[in-house]
Amino acid sequence: MIIDFHTHFFPDKIAQKAITMLSKYSGGITPCTLGTAESSKDILKKSGVEKAVLLSVATNPKQQKNVNDFAVSLISDSMIIPFGSVHPDSEEIFDELKRLKNAGIKGIKLHPDYQNFFVDEDRMIPIYKKIAEMGFITVFHSGIDIGFPEPVHCTPERLSHILDAFDGAPVVAAHLGGYLMYEDTLKYLCGKDVYIDTSFSCGKVPPYYAKQIIANHPCDRVLFGTDMPWSSPEDELSFIDSLELNAGDRDAILYKNAKAILNL
Repeated sequence: MIIDFHTHFFPDKIAQKAITMLSKYSGGITPCTLGTAESSKDILKKSGVEKAVLLSVATNPKQQKNVNDFAVSLISDSMIIPFGSVHPDSEEIFDELKRLKNAGIKGIKLHPDYQNFFVDEDRMIPIYKKIAEMGFITVFHSGIDIGFPEPVHCTPERLSHILDAFDGAPVVAAHLGGYLMYEDTLKYLCGKDVYIDTSFSCGKVPPYYAKQIIANHPCDRVLFGTDMPWSSPEDELSFIDSLELNAGDRDAILYKNAKAILNL
């Protein structure tokens, strides 16, 4: 079994526009899907992935409801586990969290660069506490985003400052704890009560850092992810294989940890 904890796709009517725009902002990166649910599921199935977490981001307050309507529409999908998103500047943020909880959504994606907040701002703490209180998993984009200039809004160090606000509720730091900031992951996040995912690693992360991070972090806190459509399941599985993990750790990363955190 394989569970991909980090994928992206969009409603059919906006998928092409969204993919084209994001590819341009990210330096012309070539997507491996058409950005739709069906094209994404086809690629996942061909790579042996049985379930995948969809991570969408509300990039402005007005977009929040539409993004979450799409997530809720996928609740009954046997393959996709949709997460919602809330925007820190929305006046309806707490009502929206209640709506998502009642709909059966299991997690919330926050992207501090896209949503223009520093992860350790004081104003975010009540939001984190409410998310945790309601039993959501929280996924943060962590580290550099290649589509955005400085400053980096969620460094591993900044993220480490706010873990206590979640009072043990699951927090996931994407991209090995901080894209292109792996020394900081080792220094500030390894060994802490935080999950890390392995998304967008193949051809981008020196295997040395991945091996060091996994060796210095509890193996039951590492989740396989791709960042599809920006990296394919085939490539990311090859990256995991390149790390020469023992069978138990490999299975934990590829599906057992995700299965546990998602209560599957």
